[in-house]
Amino acid sequence: MGSIQELNSTIISAESIPSFPLQGSIDQKGIPCLGFGTAEYPFGSSMATMKETILQAIKTGYRHFDTAALYQSEQPLGEAISDALRLGLITSRDELFITSKLWCSDAHRDCVLPALQKTLRNLKLEYLDLYLVHWPVSVTSGVYELPVKKEDLVPIDLRSVWEAMEECQELGLTKSIGLSNFSCKKLQTVLSTAKIPPAVNQVEMNPLWQQQKLRKFCEEKGILITVYSPLGAKGTLWGSKRVMECDLLKEIAQVKGKSIAQVCLRWAYEQGVCVLVKSFNEERMKENIDIFNWKLSPEESHQISLLPQRKGFPADEFVSDDGPYKSLEQLWDGEI
Repeated sequence: MGSIQELNSTIISAESIPSFPLQGSIDQKGIPCLGFGTAEYPFGSSMATMKETILQAIKTGYRHFDTAALYQSEQPLGEAISDALRLGLITSRDELFITSKLWCSDAHRDCVLPALQKTLRNLKLEYLDLYLVHWPVSVTSGVYELPVKKEDLVPIDLRSVWEAMEECQELGLTKSIGLSNFSCKKLQTVLSTAKIPPAVNQVEMNPLWQQQKLRKFCEEKGILITVYSPLGAKGTLWGSKRVMECDLLKEIAQVKGKSIAQVCLRWAYEQGVCVLVKSFNEERMKENIDIFNWKLSPEESHQISLLPQRKGFPADEFVSDDGPYKSLEQLWDGEI
């Protein structure tokens, strides 16, 4: 590894990434609107190089990192944070925004706090900035796996799980709490009894799955949308090339002198959402962060709004004739 001076010379200003405020947070610093995702499939397949990848992302200017119990990336992220402090890439852990997620096997009232404590041990941190319920799903097994075993699917008690999430925030173990992959109807169920409203709903979104109904609902309720798979998740278990091979996006990218990825990320930013990007390639890391000093034209935005829509990740894994969700319609409450 190079000297501290060499490392510091490569840092791009993190202040160039705007932040959004979060409702119900016990911290006022906000969430950087561009985050670095650490999910990959198969989970844990880049464990040996993940720490160095995250260090490179910090050098490139990323300050928001997204992990989860499922991803097997909490430990290397924690090691990268320790190294970044030691090397002077950051001066304080408070400069970072760290999100993790409660897996379905821990989506039970009494399992939430121990799961968060385990996550904090993995990360070597005293607190998270954001802790999310990963899916509106519970399983009986204590295994972190996807696909889950369908015979392990049981109904989730959203009220009691959310109460446990609120307690985690009240204890100061996370600054904010939120949800992931929740429909409008399931969000409303949580809101109906919540003392602390969810700050975030992290969902799939890109130009070919624009989530307009969900975005409108969340905006009305003060819930920030955070986006995963903004480029269509090519190379994952469920992803496809549809976004990156879309003719309209190719045309706009050519006119702008930008990549298709940059067009997708800029489009998402202009919708007022937070976006998670994931590339372990240094040049693409830099490219993905370069979306704030140019704009799409009104005509380009209008053309994108007319693209045919299709969800990329239906999550059939959570549907079973013998489980709580017997159809995709029930899982997504028609938002598919």
